[in-house]
Amino acid sequence: MALADKDRIFTNLYGFQPWNLAAARARGDWDNTKALLERGRDAIIQEMKDSGLRGRGGAGFPTGMKWSFMPKESRDGRPSFLVINADESEPGSCKDREIIRHDPHKLVEGALVAGFAMGARAAYIYIRGEYIREAETLFAAVREAYDAGLIGRNASGSGYDFDVFVHRGAGAYICGEETAMIESIEGKKGQPRLKPPFPAGAGLYGCPTTVNNVESIAVAPTILRRGAAWFSSFGRDNNKGTKLFQISGHVDKPCVVEEEMSIPFRELIERHCGGIRGGWDNLLAVIPGGSSVPLVPSEQIMDAPMDFDGLRALGSGLGTAAVIVMDKSTDIVRAISRLSYFYKHESCGQCTPCREGTGWMWRVMERLRTGDASVEEIDMLFNVTKQVEGHTICALGDAAAWPIQGLIRHFRPEIERRIAERGAVREAAE
Repeated sequence: MALADKDRIFTNLYGFQPWNLAAARARGDWDNTKALLERGRDAIIQEMKDSGLRGRGGAGFPTGMKWSFMPKESRDGRPSFLVINADESEPGSCKDREIIRHDPHKLVEGALVAGFAMGARAAYIYIRGEYIREAETLFAAVREAYDAGLIGRNASGSGYDFDVFVHRGAGAYICGEETAMIESIEGKKGQPRLKPPFPAGAGLYGCPTTVNNVESIAVAPTILRRGAAWFSSFGRDNNKGTKLFQISGHVDKPCVVEEEMSIPFRELIERHCGGIRGGWDNLLAVIPGGSSVPLVPSEQIMDAPMDFDGLRALGSGLGTAAVIVMDKSTDIVRAISRLSYFYKHESCGQCTPCREGTGWMWRVMERLRTGDASVEEIDMLFNVTKQVEGHTICALGDAAAWPIQGLIRHFRPEIERRIAERGAVREAAE
């Protein structure tokens, strides 16, 4: 079953209507927000728990539960903060960009609702440095909300004071990691912090903080208006709701589309992308969740449900639902080597396994790409990825290791073929 238009949360995803406050209100945003807040903090958090919403930034942690970790009241006078992660730098991901560009008031209203539910004093929206026009739109939308009395002092007439700040990044992928983002907002070098303490205990400026993805926050007001039962009617157990899928690569019509969770891969592509370029027999592999998750070969992904658990069962993950489709014209080893270069470039250098390992893995990947290696080095590379994975402060080490592991797991014969061919050429030359 495909998602019906009446069930879409993001009704201006393609920008056919203006993004401004008047148009947003006509689409149902900021509709008696005061009544949502009057339900009270506990009721809002319970509704989010009941809805089954899991974080849309990649990890898939239950959103309502994350909100409930915030302290009920300040014991020592420290305020609480909400940080919204709009640092969308994962290769293949472009959903938050569409929300900010065309539906920014959903995000601003969501910030108020979520911030109120957690007792936060303010929200900081950390937007990716390269999103220049999107940042302009977001600044303007926040200003509109202030001017209309929707946020700020006595936000939406609720008696609650709540500020929203937009903070621009400077192009560092690592600042997408929640504690590196907090460091960056504080004006420090964007490097992940050791946990504990977790942000809910000591985050931004040493205060209790929750970090959420743009999509997780933007859907909150609609869930509260339409009810947890409505949202949880989509998708399989533990994988509830609607989701923005970003489909790029070798499909006839790349797109960003809102669809229900657990939709089979084949149906998603047929319905919204016009099929695979050159037909389904031409499909080679798919990276289903942005560049940091392992690829899945065509025969495994065809009928797989596009949700957290369905893709985990295939040894991959939903991530941000950035679906990168590769047909048989793809040089698969070169593609993964290119991703290895990206992680080498974006490592912050704080942890030795990642700082040294990402560069080493990329150099070996380049040799495997050209065939200038021995077959034994394939296993050595795999072992090194296992030494990087899980041995760093943040998940960038894992993100660098997983694409290579997926390649070796599923396309080892292709790597061996290159080594053999290169060896044959060398022998003939001698």
